[in-house]
Amino acid sequence: MCVIKNNSERMESKSEIVMIPCFDFCKGGVALEEGGEEWREMSKKVIEALESHGCFLLTCDEMIPKNVSEEFFNQMEALFDLPEETKKKHTSSKPYSSYNGKSPVIPLCESFGIDEVPLSDAAETFTNLMWPQGNPSFCEILKIMSSKMLALSFIILKMIVEGYGLPQHYICDVENMKSSCNSRLIKYKVPESNDDYKTALLSHTDKNSLTLLCQNEVQGLQVLSKNDKWIELEIPRHGFVVIVGDILKAWSNGRLHAVTHRVVMNGDKERYSFGVFAKPKEEMIIEVPSELVEEKLHPLRYRPFNYGEYLYYFVTTLQENALQVFAGL
Repeated sequence: MCVIKNNSERMESKSEIVMIPCFDFCKGGVALEEGGEEWREMSKKVIEALESHGCFLLTCDEMIPKNVSEEFFNQMEALFDLPEETKKKHTSSKPYSSYNGKSPVIPLCESFGIDEVPLSDAAETFTNLMWPQGNPSFCEILKIMSSKMLALSFIILKMIVEGYGLPQHYICDVENMKSSCNSRLIKYKVPESNDDYKTALLSHTDKNSLTLLCQNEVQGLQVLSKNDKWIELEIPRHGFVVIVGDILKAWSNGRLHAVTHRVVMNGDKERYSFGVFAKPKEEMIIEVPSELVEEKLHPLRYRPFNYGEYLYYFVTTLQENALQVFAGL
């Protein structure tokens, strides 16, 4: 277990200690064997963590070696050091899929969103746009990180099916929930004043299925506990945080908790983070498995809905409780 403590400036009431699980998917240097006893036990722990907290911390050194993630963050620094006019060339009509910088709402945050890196030639296209002369090392490591983290997402989604004791045909359901993805490279700048903590990314729930995030050594990610306390996560060096998104919450009939989270900054060092956001294709219909509906304890909470329509509803309204308003019963 990992002890996560409140920071006094960020909490409106007395300090508390919250236990957020930290799991290792590579026991003794060997990845858990799907279907084995340790796999089944881990599946139950994953369900418990995601129901209670909406997130957990994860290490899996065999999946992504430490030297790979270290090199990736070095490459990210070079990316964000490119001229502003170069970075602005990365545009898309899709939400969260362009370069975003110098926003008056989140002035400390600068990011690139890139769709379908593990599933297309998007890494090559993006790299050649940023470095017309070529940068094969960046391109390759972006593909490796995105592919490995999307694969980890699928492992977790299969553990959710196992943990709930659902029939194996629901593996197709969860595979569809990661049939698309968005890779996001983010830089958080040092605040001009270090006297207090500055919000660098506004509080929100993710609108996808499942999020995996890693970072350099600078902390700053906070999650909102169920009793409305902001909790600072201490993501392990070379580790990840796993976060439930709205789509997985709806599919699980509200059993899994889509945790509200934000980023705050202080100190004198920039924070770099990388996220892979597993999501369905826009045409997918999200529907609660009948096995997760119980008339008394877990009545049906969400009607079937189209993912693309839900995403469009959110980006055009920015409704705070968008999932409940759009699909809640």
